[in-house]
Amino acid sequence: MKNSKSVSALKASFPSTIPVLTGYVFIGTTYGILMRTSGFPIWLPILTGTVIYTGSMEFLLVEILSSSFNPLSAAATAIMVGARHIFYGISMLQKYSHTGWKKFYLIYTTSDETFAVNYAAKIPEGIDKSWYYFWVSLLDQLYWICGTAIGSICGGFITIELNGLDFVMAAMFIVILMSQWVKDGTAARTFFIDHVPELTGIFSAILCLFIFGPDHFIIPTMVLMLIILLTFRKPLEKHLKEMEKCND
Repeated sequence: MKNSKSVSALKASFPSTIPVLTGYVFIGTTYGILMRTSGFPIWLPILTGTVIYTGSMEFLLVEILSSSFNPLSAAATAIMVGARHIFYGISMLQKYSHTGWKKFYLIYTTSDETFAVNYAAKIPEGIDKSWYYFWVSLLDQLYWICGTAIGSICGGFITIELNGLDFVMAAMFIVILMSQWVKDGTAARTFFIDHVPELTGIFSAILCLFIFGPDHFIIPTMVLMLIILLTFRKPLEKHLKEMEKCND
């Protein structure tokens, strides 16, 4: 019975990870090539891709490992870069609350893209939610590891221009955003409340980018988003429940 639930969830979850597959393979390959062309051994990108598993920090890791050893600076950088995951965890508390032993792995593998897919997931009726979330998380991590492995192997033989490849990550976020936008309500009278999460993220980012600049706007953006969503939590929850009743 458990095996049947697992297989059904795998089949249901795979299509939603395809945008992550295309993005992670390209970005992971770029990371693997960058590590190899920076003089690191073939096994290191694969190891870091498996253990660290956070793309932005792994790219910074190339510079950290290439420079003089400064553990305090490395730790501070990791904390600052990973701070956004606090907000991911808060958002997923309810969704991951009854996932049993899978919860620990789900927490560990909550990358930006995995969070976006699982948070916005429309899980088909009859599919076990915990297995669905698990397979999305596992597949996404495997995509990243495969990408870094490809880049690590190829990086030992070829050197290519890497500028511009990092836009794949931004493009992937745009695809996920547009997909969520289409899934949400389209009625003119409820347009703004239907799209509060997306609009909050967009306008918070623009405002903080203008105030704090491109190098320091990410954390203020997340704080502002948290404040806005917590402030309007009750009316949003009420509206979501009404939408679910209408869909049923």
